[in-house]
Amino acid sequence: MDTLIIQENPNLVKDQRWDLIIKPHKNLLELRFNDVWAYRDLLWLLVRRDFVSFYKQTILGPLWFFIQPILTTIMFTIIFGQMGGLSTDGLPQPLFYLAGITAWNYFADCLTKTSTVFKDNANIFGKVYFPRLIMPLSIVFSNLVRFGVQFLLFILVMAYYGLNNTHFQPTWGISLFPIVVLLMAFLGLGTGLTISAMTTKYRDLAFLLTFGVQLLMYATTVIYPLSAASPKYYYIIALNPMTPLIETFRFGFLGQGSFSWIYLGYSALVTIMLLLAGIIIFNKVEKDFVDTV
Repeated sequence: MDTLIIQENPNLVKDQRWDLIIKPHKNLLELRFNDVWAYRDLLWLLVRRDFVSFYKQTILGPLWFFIQPILTTIMFTIIFGQMGGLSTDGLPQPLFYLAGITAWNYFADCLTKTSTVFKDNANIFGKVYFPRLIMPLSIVFSNLVRFGVQFLLFILVMAYYGLNNTHFQPTWGISLFPIVVLLMAFLGLGTGLTISAMTTKYRDLAFLLTFGVQLLMYATTVIYPLSAASPKYYYIIALNPMTPLIETFRFGFLGQGSFSWIYLGYSALVTIMLLLAGIIIFNKVEKDFVDTV
């Protein structure tokens, strides 16, 4: 009956106006930012959900944003600073370690949480349509809130040592701070999107990644400066794309760090390549991942 009506009056089809037309992805590099912008309210709701649910039914709630980096800084100061005697480029040990922890935590959280985005949200993905890129983007933004709180703690510690006439001097590199944060977010997002495609089939990778991120921290200048790295492993550590970002972070705010435009450019290039690779793999896997999760 429907076919006969269309044939008799084809203008009925032309007169129809649709609010949304869902089409398959033809280009793997198609980001569809217009769709993401159209669902910006959903993005905000997901960010709020992540923030509220993570600390729901906890006694201290958002105070854990401060407690976690403080306890880690104290532990690093005792183990690596006092007992290990590792160099901190002449900076106060708590301030040096807190700078590295603040930057590293943001990258690590973006990476680990994005890497399981398919598995963690399989029920939602299988029931309703929305731009799938919304999910990993919500993780990046929700972690940015946490980073902002921990960065505030870092500024307060800086102010404390500054009032006590501790020698450190912010430099012009502080103007690169937005770029550093953007690169850390993109680096965690791109790497996480790539790994998320593999975790749909191999769940063990999620456990391996958690362990691997902890080991990777020791191959980054979180607990030691690049200037104190062993000559044998100097270039291995320097070629870690997170190392130039942390060194630039310290150089900007504390005046110490092995800043180099070449290494920063290298980190930006690697980040862009990983982000593009992650988007290609994400767009490819999202078509049929429900069948494998």
